[in-house]
Amino acid sequence: MSSSVFPGSFDPVTVGHMDVIKRAAAIFDTVRVTVMINVSKQGTIPVEDRIRMVKKACRKFPNVQVDQWDGLLADYMREYREKVLIRGVRGSAEFEHEYTTAVINRMLNDQFETFLIPSDPKLSAVSSSAVREILAFGGEIKGLVPDTCLKDIREILSKKK
Repeated sequence: MSSSVFPGSFDPVTVGHMDVIKRAAAIFDTVRVTVMINVSKQGTIPVEDRIRMVKKACRKFPNVQVDQWDGLLADYMREYREKVLIRGVRGSAEFEHEYTTAVINRMLNDQFETFLIPSDPKLSAVSSSAVREILAFGGEIKGLVPDTCLKDIREILSKKK
């Protein structure tokens, strides 16, 4: 049985995330979407809400599980004996960052490999930070986040103003 882990902060989940999840779910028997706590980013949406929304967005994929981890990704991979890490990349700058992260992860735990999935070109500008900024200025985010989470994201982020 093949499995993989797709980690991220999902603050909020976007259609770009969902594209990577859909593509990974078509390749692997199991995809563990893992909501991570990123110490270099101040979270905007509470973790419990992020987990709930990712679960809601992933309901249509029976082979996708949603998990949470607040430690090192290398430790998560070791703890669950996972061998494949999935990362989506939108461009060359992000590729450089993900490559460096993969090298560091390999130094911490050489028991897994990182697979990079290039974004769909139509979604290469979609990011969680763009969604947050658009909403902060009263813009429309329909088409940038999963329809199943649109209302929740609007409500949660509108309270943050």
